[in-house]
Amino acid sequence: MPRGRPIQSQIRQNMIELLLHLGEGYGYQLSLLYNQIFPSCTMRSIHYHLKKGLETKEFAVKRMVKEEGKYSWGAHAEKIYYGLGENAKPKMDDRVRLFFEKEKR
Repeated sequence: MPRGRPIQSQIRQNMIELLLHLGEGYGYQLSLLYNQIFPSCTMRSIHYHLKKGLETKEFAVKRMVKEEGKYSWGAHAEKIYYGLGENAKPKMDDRVRLFFEKEKR
């Protein structure tokens, strides 16, 4: 067994399950949904795992959108939309499936 931290992460796997049903999503949106379905996780951790998932090719950047508005930090926000990458291995988690079925009703 190699030394160091294991590459797998339960948080990243849960995010893969979310993106499987969403198709694509940005960090804040994924953070809100994640905390509704799974045990609470910080937004900082979500963004860390999105970045790490890009390195491991579990996630891929689908598009970047610059939205105009009145934000506390300025006049625009840049949203990076993520989707599943080539190394993503969804496991079809029932919690996510049931959440999205309930949301459709």
